[in-house]
Amino acid sequence: MFADKKGPWGPSGGDEPPSDPPGKGSGPWNEPPRRRRPDAPSFGNVTSLDEFLRRGRARFGGNGGGGGGLTSGPRRPFIMWALGGFLALWLVSTTMHRVAPEERGVVTRLGRYSHTLGPGIGFTLPAPLDRVQKIDVENIRTIDLGSSTSETLMLTGDQNIIDIAYSVRWNIRDPELYMFELAQPDETIQEVAESAMRAVMSSVSLNDAIGEKRGAIEAQVSETMQKVLDGYRAGVLIQGVAIKQADPPSAVNDAFKEVTAAQQQAQSYVNDARAYALQLTAKAQGDATAFDKVYEQYRLAPVVTRRRMYYETMERVLSKVDKTIIEAPGITPYLPLPEVQRRAQTGASQ
Repeated sequence: MFADKKGPWGPSGGDEPPSDPPGKGSGPWNEPPRRRRPDAPSFGNVTSLDEFLRRGRARFGGNGGGGGGLTSGPRRPFIMWALGGFLALWLVSTTMHRVAPEERGVVTRLGRYSHTLGPGIGFTLPAPLDRVQKIDVENIRTIDLGSSTSETLMLTGDQNIIDIAYSVRWNIRDPELYMFELAQPDETIQEVAESAMRAVMSSVSLNDAIGEKRGAIEAQVSETMQKVLDGYRAGVLIQGVAIKQADPPSAVNDAFKEVTAAQQQAQSYVNDARAYALQLTAKAQGDATAFDKVYEQYRLAPVVTRRRMYYETMERVLSKVDKTIIEAPGITPYLPLPEVQRRAQTGASQ
């Protein structure tokens, strides 16, 4: 129906003259112009039905061989599947989160804190609505304060100066507070540790700081730090404070060591005197206990006890002196037994 059946000489061929007078038509052979509806699509110069269908399929993305379509038929399912897979992977990776036992997941919704995920599998809204930041709450962090290159000089309660080096161990207790309450939590913990140590050192003497009260000082500093950080809502837990070095300043360290050695020697003498006093006291208590036992026996049998005490006393005395025995009532010739015994020992030694 799109074929032009009019020849160059009119609809019936070149033998019949044109029905319209010359000059009325606008076509090349003076035929009247054809008017197209405003809503009818334009497909250019179409000469056959096959050409019309081919151009229509090509224009609207069909399987035709002509150009002009956005995408060809075989490629569209592949792109749709790839797009769907990417969308599914994006949803799974941004909505499902695995939190380790030692971690906590802090969820922010549009940049504002929403909630905290515990260990296990947690679900959130897809990104970029929700974002999850995992924080290790069981990792023990350490801050070292004072070293050989940076001296930390503090004033003690007895107006002495001490050079101290110590470390602070801490971990995160509330991750949401740790992230959003303090701008620089690590620097804040360091400053609080130094402030607490100076406050405690100002209440103790130098001898206590370098001596036996180190443990009490460490516990007091840890407690003070925890109170201050809880007031700041820092969300951290102080595990402990360890004093690694507590010495006088290097300028007077040698003289102080001599004084310390003298004090230790004096304390050693005092300890020896106390030990000797305890020994004598124990011996006196033992003698008193033995006398009490003898007195109890004496009260039960006074005559027998006196005789026994006499015999025991004479035995102790006579065992250490030279003796001469005379039998009564006659007179026995003198027999110098000690002299004989002495001579026998001298002859045996020669």
